Amino acid sequence: MPSSNLKNLKDDDLIYLFRDKQSTEAFGILYDRYAHLVYGVCMKYLKHPENSKDATMQIFEKLMKDIPRHKIQIFKAWLYRVAQNHCLMILRANNHQTKSVDIFPENSVEYEDTMHPVMEKEVQLDKMELALQHLNLQQKQCIELFYLEKKTYTEIMQETGFTFMQVKSHIQNGKRNLKTLMNENLNHE
Repeated sequence: MPSSNLKNLKDDDLIYLFRDKQSTEAFGILYDRYAHLVYGVCMKYLKHPENSKDATMQIFEKLMKDIPRHKIQIFKAWLYRVAQNHCLMILRANNHQTKSVDIFPENSVEYEDTMHPVMEKEVQLDKMELALQHLNLQQKQCIELFYLEKKTYTEIMQETGFTFMQVKSHIQNGKRNLKTLMNENLNHE
C-alpha cells in the first residue's frame, strides 16, 4: 500500500500494520501525527526545548519495542501516558542527581575541618580527567560533548555523524568504563 494511502488510515490500522506487518511506514505516519503532541508533553514537564526534543526521540524509539508488546485501545491517550511517565522518570532521575551532588550549599562557610570534602572532590575530578584519557575515542568524544559541553543527543549526532543509538551507547558505555577506570585507580593507591 503506498504511503499516501496509509496517511488516511486510522491509528488502529497503522498499529496493526506496524505490529503485524512490520511496516515502518505505518510507524512513520504515527510519528508524523503525534510527534508534536509528545514534544508538547515533554515541554510541559521538562521545560527545555532541546531536552524535550531528545525525550521525544527516546519515547518514539521506545515505542518501536513497546507497541508490539501492548494491547492499545486508544493510541493517543496511551501515547500521552507513555510520554508523561517518561518525563516524570527523567525529572526523578535529575532530582536525585541534583540532591546527591549538591552536598555543600554555596553560602556555607569553609573552615579547615570542612575543607576535606572539597579537597576530596578535587581529587575525584583529577582522577576522572585521567580516566577520560583511557576511554576509546568515540566514548570520550560523546562523554565530553554531553557532560562537559552540555550538548544534547541531537547536537552530538550532528557534530559527530553518529546515529542516536550510537551516541546513547557511547555515553552509557563511556560512563560505565569511566567508573571502572576510576575505581581501579582508587584501588591502586
